[in-house]
Amino acid sequence: MADKYDLVIRRGKVFTPSGVSEADIAVAGGRIVALGDLADIKAEEVIDAQGLHVLPGVIDTQVHFREPGLEYKEDLASGTAGAALGGVTAVFEMPNTNPSTTTAEALGDKLDRAKGRAWCDHAFFVGAAKENLNDLAKLERLPGCCGIKIFMGSSTGTLLVEDDETLLSVLSQGSRRIAVHSEDEYRLRERRKIVEAEGASVHLHPEWRDVETAVNATRRLLDLARKARRRIHVLHVTTAEEIPLLAACHDLATVEVTPQHLTLAAPDCYDTLGSLAQMNPPIREARHRDALWRAVSQGLVDVIGSDHAPHTLEEKQKPYPESPSGMTGVQTLLPLLLDHMHHGRLSLERLVDLTSAGAARLYNILGKGRIALGYDGDFTLVDLAARRTITNDWIASKTGWTPFDGREVTGWPVATIIRGHVVMREDALLGSPLGAAVRFAECL
Repeated sequence: MADKYDLVIRRGKVFTPSGVSEADIAVAGGRIVALGDLADIKAEEVIDAQGLHVLPGVIDTQVHFREPGLEYKEDLASGTAGAALGGVTAVFEMPNTNPSTTTAEALGDKLDRAKGRAWCDHAFFVGAAKENLNDLAKLERLPGCCGIKIFMGSSTGTLLVEDDETLLSVLSQGSRRIAVHSEDEYRLRERRKIVEAEGASVHLHPEWRDVETAVNATRRLLDLARKARRRIHVLHVTTAEEIPLLAACHDLATVEVTPQHLTLAAPDCYDTLGSLAQMNPPIREARHRDALWRAVSQGLVDVIGSDHAPHTLEEKQKPYPESPSGMTGVQTLLPLLLDHMHHGRLSLERLVDLTSAGAARLYNILGKGRIALGYDGDFTLVDLAARRTITNDWIASKTGWTPFDGREVTGWPVATIIRGHVVMREDALLGSPLGAAVRFAECL
């Protein structure tokens, strides 16, 4: 044991690889140094966690924080503040900023911007483009890079790899798992006229970006990944029809779903929320939501990411299809999942795997994803019995809104601890931003 302890968490119900049991945890130098009955240990800070569950720090592997270029929507400070308030200890941020993150210089700029401003730990994706094709193998191994991101279908920003030839070339460069937005750009262009007709409403969003748009892209992607012998991670899967395709290739392809697609369903979400429910790929009918839940229960889904992608209310209120796709989500990811757990849709073990251990496995994260000796002192303390209402006033994003405003949930994050430092307690940020770059085995 260490001679000096920075933090001791006492009497919490601690989730370790061996299960849940009441235990104390001691942290020194940012890492877990002792677990068990630590009644005689003293520390600079002691937290009494009696009645609370102590979970491995939540990792959100898909966020868009809009910096640089679109800071009026969000920046690294406000985005990571929302993460910490929601119990999230680390985030992976996407490359479709302005300029896009496609070079070592752009990656370094984001890491520099995060210093002293980020409330949680972080890493950044590098976007694949025809211009950086020959640099991808080097870029993916730079410190602070969580991997390469491919946009097969157009979304917010200009990054796009739509054709099979370029896609295969990207997949053939490097060796780390590649994250992919899987929508078929050719079909999107063909069907754009559907939403350009006079009187088009947001209810047409899942008709324009229909099931075949997703299935065609995922089928193409799986075939090319098999040819390139490259591991891929398919982001925000939305359709029942993609599930068997992905299950047949689970040796190669891992799967993400979002809380939005597990919670909302068309057409009701568009009836009540309008374009606030608009995102890419779209919220679909209940049969797809049900299929995603079956995929969760059957173990096909590897991780849940928020796809936090904020736009201002003024922008979202533009007439469709001028209204942009995307919504806030990093702050509501855990409360929504805790509520689903309360209603019996997933177990605590599954929740932890989807929000921490799964991310660590997929991306070979060093020192995170579990509560064990030698790991970072990252913890999310939750009250499984707390009944709270999600409100816009609680949201830290610059946009100040959530599609789940007014939704009552059972289960709430009450403290966020990063490398032994308490950064959030009882809905209040504490101290100053101390986020650091996440470390990866393949970037040493």
